[in-house]
Amino acid sequence: MGKVVLVTGVARQLGGRFVRRIQRDPEVDRVIGVDAVPPEHHLGGADFVQADIRQPTIGKVLAEHAVDTVVHMDVTGTPLGTRGSRSAVKETNVIGTMQLLGACQKAPAVQRLVVKSSTSVYGSAPRDPAVFTETTPPKSLPSGGFAKDAVEVEGYVRGFARRRPDVAVCVLRFAHILGPCAESPLVDYFSLPVLPTVFGYDPRLQFVHEDDVMEVLRIASLEPRRGTLNSGTFNIAGDGVLLLSQTARRLGRPTVPVLLPAVTWAGTALRSVGMTDFSPEQIRLLTHGRVVETTQMRETLGFSPRYTTAETFADFARSRGPGLLPPETLARTVDRLADLASATRSEERT
Repeated sequence: MGKVVLVTGVARQLGGRFVRRIQRDPEVDRVIGVDAVPPEHHLGGADFVQADIRQPTIGKVLAEHAVDTVVHMDVTGTPLGTRGSRSAVKETNVIGTMQLLGACQKAPAVQRLVVKSSTSVYGSAPRDPAVFTETTPPKSLPSGGFAKDAVEVEGYVRGFARRRPDVAVCVLRFAHILGPCAESPLVDYFSLPVLPTVFGYDPRLQFVHEDDVMEVLRIASLEPRRGTLNSGTFNIAGDGVLLLSQTARRLGRPTVPVLLPAVTWAGTALRSVGMTDFSPEQIRLLTHGRVVETTQMRETLGFSPRYTTAETFADFARSRGPGLLPPETLARTVDRLADLASATRSEERT
């Protein structure tokens, strides 16, 4: 008998795509997709069960289908489509995870748990290290938004791992996921016609392509290969970094620098146009950035992304279409302004 895999959050594009991918693996016998609403996309040959993970019924689903592998993807920063709100998302992230883990604890057939988390658990602060490893404590814990949800989710997962040491638990801390179908607060930000930035700051950012997300989830869900270990906590990101200014150029979008004291007002304005999770944590990210080490991803988990951070962003930018300005023209304009500013400072010194 092959594996019986249950995947949460399948009404979202990323969850539905993973369901279609994992059922093609020869180690997998059945796939059960779970979400509170029916997906608008097809799930291949997977079984769909309409169930809210915030409710105890999820325990019955695990028992009825003799699930041995749970892939928890219903941890996200954005509502599904036009439904829901920030409070509903938080309930699903935190309360839903608690209920799911409680059900897994009582299900003796469960042998493996994979949880989609985020590098946002490290926060973003002015005195952060240049690079975070999986064991680096954050200088300042996230105080709100999806980042705080992710911190709470990981705390409950650690508690579950202590209570069920027989279960292999793998937490994947993804950098910002980008691609044609990606959904996140940062995707919403990059979709704005003009990008507000924090005056005087140009943060470093990392991305991971949604294709690589599919592959690393598949690796974490199956039996480890010789010399690898797919349990533990792993940072997942493409090689390299991009500055926020570079992303704006590649999108062909102008930026509007905002003084730091006025950033809160800017966040309120962005929420008014539908960016439900433009929280203080998002503002800190656009101020200080965040970069993580991925050695454990390669050496322990045995996964190497196909896409670098720059290649990931390039594919995302192509899917968004042209911006207000051609990227080449915008890049030349920014460079000219930088040269002009440098020349002005030189004249002032002389």
